[in-house]
Amino acid sequence: MVRRIFERIGGQLVRPIRGLHQAAYLLAGLTLASQMLALLRDRTFAHAFGAGPVLDLYYAAFRVPDLVFALVASLVSAYVLIPRITGMDREATRRILSESASFLFGFGGLICAILAVFMPQFLAFLYPNLIASAHQAEFILLARILLLQPILLGLSGILASVTQVHRRFALFALSPVLYNLGIIFGAVFFYPRLGLLGIGYGVIIGAVAYLAVNIPVILETGVMPRLRFPSFSFMSPIVRDSIPRSLALGMGSITALVLTALASRIGTGAVSVFTFASNLEAVPLALIGSSYAVAAFPALSEASALQKQNEFSRILSSSARHIILWSFVALGLIIVLRAHVVRVILGTGAFDWNATRLTAALLAVLAVGLVAQGLILLFSRALYAARRSWQPFFYQLAGGILTVFLALAFLTVERNGLPSSLAEFLRVGDVHGTGVLLIALSATCGQIFLAVLSLAALRDIAPGLARALVRPCVDGGIAALAGGAAAYGTLLLEGGIAPLTTLISVFTQGFIAGVVGLVAAGVALFLVENEEFLIVTNALAKLVRAPEAPSAVLEPSAEEPVQP
Repeated sequence: MVRRIFERIGGQLVRPIRGLHQAAYLLAGLTLASQMLALLRDRTFAHAFGAGPVLDLYYAAFRVPDLVFALVASLVSAYVLIPRITGMDREATRRILSESASFLFGFGGLICAILAVFMPQFLAFLYPNLIASAHQAEFILLARILLLQPILLGLSGILASVTQVHRRFALFALSPVLYNLGIIFGAVFFYPRLGLLGIGYGVIIGAVAYLAVNIPVILETGVMPRLRFPSFSFMSPIVRDSIPRSLALGMGSITALVLTALASRIGTGAVSVFTFASNLEAVPLALIGSSYAVAAFPALSEASALQKQNEFSRILSSSARHIILWSFVALGLIIVLRAHVVRVILGTGAFDWNATRLTAALLAVLAVGLVAQGLILLFSRALYAARRSWQPFFYQLAGGILTVFLALAFLTVERNGLPSSLAEFLRVGDVHGTGVLLIALSATCGQIFLAVLSLAALRDIAPGLARALVRPCVDGGIAALAGGAAAYGTLLLEGGIAPLTTLISVFTQGFIAGVVGLVAAGVALFLVENEEFLIVTNALAKLVRAPEAPSAVLEPSAEEPVQP
């Protein structure tokens, strides 16, 4: 009976789509739900803990399993498994799932066990200021508990390969929603009773839910994996193909870990505001850059496999132009409305005014790299599709080295030099801990450098790509200026209408200004006859019509490390 219920649920949650832009917008819509839950999670944290020691410890501890996930769990991710199990019979699929899951439990479990034993020394090396706090024992135990997460998420990635192959995209998109609900549950119900460890238990509950959502399809298809000793000859091709991507993801996680460690040395709350700002900036990145990169990847892979260079270039150029255009528009609005965004989402409870101002300033600095980050997501997938799997790793390595070097260099600059000038420019000169702005600046510079490297690597795969991106950069810049100016003017006009003393008044003012800004940006794009703007309006019109036949479905590509 339970099996029939699972199969019924899994059978209903299907909606195949066609077309690059329709896929991108549908994926953006599904992503929006999980991002809204992530923002609710952050609001819950901000209200309960503020930018203080509790959140600093949680976010710092979270970076350790994030690194394990990138380096270990991604060795058997859906990215590698999907091409292998597509078209396989039931027994062959079950074997590859079983061996992959067993490898993850064995190798990943060993790594996590070693880390758990040496966790006190590892945390002391990374976060000397945090390990010396009164919560030292809880901090260490929390980091150990969170080591369960990469195993659970890695197993989820293995099962999700079946979910994606069978086109159950609604189930696939539901996973991060349930994950964030678990974290919120831990913060609201477990933390008051168990303290810092309660948040960790919420993370594990969310990770279990992330895994369980794939079970209906696994039961329906009859490929439930079983533990077995993994065969070296069977697993070595999978691991070998996964290593380049795993190392590339690992470099990103290592860079984030180092930046978090540097932020922890600036002062209490620095890790929290930096993470909050990063999570806020991740919303437009997921809706724009990630949606297009995910939607384009299967088409890029097919064009590359069939050696259709012109088609490959066309898909890559089209996706990149849209990412650039809409990221610029988002950047213009974020710069103007950053304080309203932070006040509405995080400005509650223990999250004070200085933390709000500093988070808004950080958001502005990180948003400057929004275009570059979106292009990196797309360009890395283009390189994978072109069978140049090692290049993204080397570029991530170069970008990470530059980011860390700049962060260390910026933090040694005299206080009344660059740090003071940047803080004054962003109107937070009187706030404590503005040194974290330099860490955000180094991250943005590293992302721009990485995007330029990746673009250069594609010049022989997609000739003329760089030239094709000039026009959307110009049009996007015009739209960003028009939208930002309109939003700013609207804020000035609204300023005398009602005092910004309540959530409703702040939200209303920001919402109206944002809508006016979007309209102004759209008008600007219409006036300059931007091609992408016309494509978007047509694609959105098609998306709201009745779904077409389920052929040519675009599959989501591999998972990324989850936001803390």
